[in-house]
Amino acid sequence: MRFWDFKRSSASVRLLVEFGQERGLDAARILSRSRLKVADLADPAIELEASQELCVVGNLIRACRQPGLGLEVGMRYNFASYGLWGLGLISSATAGDALALALRSIPLTFAFCRIAGGLDGETYTVTFEPPDVEPAVQRFLVERDVAAAARLMKEVLGAEFALSRFTLEHQVERGASSTEALARMAGVRPEFGARCTSLSFDPSKLALRLPQANPVTVAMCERACDELMERRRARLGTGECLRQYLEAAPVHAAPDLPQAARALGLSDRTLKRRLQDEGISYRVLLAEVRGRQANRLLEDGTLSLTEIAERMGFSDLSSFSQAYKRWFGVAPSVGRAGTQARGV
Repeated sequence: MRFWDFKRSSASVRLLVEFGQERGLDAARILSRSRLKVADLADPAIELEASQELCVVGNLIRACRQPGLGLEVGMRYNFASYGLWGLGLISSATAGDALALALRSIPLTFAFCRIAGGLDGETYTVTFEPPDVEPAVQRFLVERDVAAAARLMKEVLGAEFALSRFTLEHQVERGASSTEALARMAGVRPEFGARCTSLSFDPSKLALRLPQANPVTVAMCERACDELMERRRARLGTGECLRQYLEAAPVHAAPDLPQAARALGLSDRTLKRRLQDEGISYRVLLAEVRGRQANRLLEDGTLSLTEIAERMGFSDLSSFSQAYKRWFGVAPSVGRAGTQARGV
């Protein structure tokens, strides 16, 4: 299941906004370009696209600029953050039942990683495959997803549960406060620069009886989760699915049509035909998305045009300027002046 296939609760974005506000950031700045207002976050009926949360994540990263930011944010998520899904976990009979429900209903969480679990030698390991998004955003999301999962395991599975290993693929600056807090919370020190991002524990722990087990509650939650997953499954056309995929793809490596088709689980021919049926072409949609990405970078006054060209994967400034003129009919310098004048 892919993260753009499902809509999501606003609870995660609300948590991100609250985190930023604690650091003196204005809510409007954190929500910039996400098509969300602060009032939306108080409405339990609001359901968001994955791209909206990714936009908020990007804003928070640019505003905070600190190592281990995703780890610090991830430790804010607890079972109550997840609504019925979280209630179903703590009401399960055993740790194994809770884990099975969790993995089966991942789209009801706020995770962007592909999360899977299974026996790995003498341990049970839950792995976190990074999403194909911008490197800085990817790093944040991996940190957030694994830290949130580590806290959830400790919180839901009780005092007897303990991790045996906690690994992260990337490095985090030594001495970052978030890593120390994470080690205290998880009960094991994270290993950085590992082969993969994972949480491991003794498989005998799967048989642990949970202290708040309630068969009636868990049955109710399982039914509600199944219904909610079906309701949240995005009923999107091919063009909209493609737009969300392109928006999330790394800005420096725009995917070609065959790559996009594979990501959407389609053949090249089927993707072309479906787009034609909807009256749109891959080239036009890619230009639309790339143009928006360029304008977002142009809003950052600390970046030179040459740096923006490099970030977008162009070989030089001239190539970027030519592409920008095709998209908007003006030079990037003119586009930058326009975005800054509008204050977007």
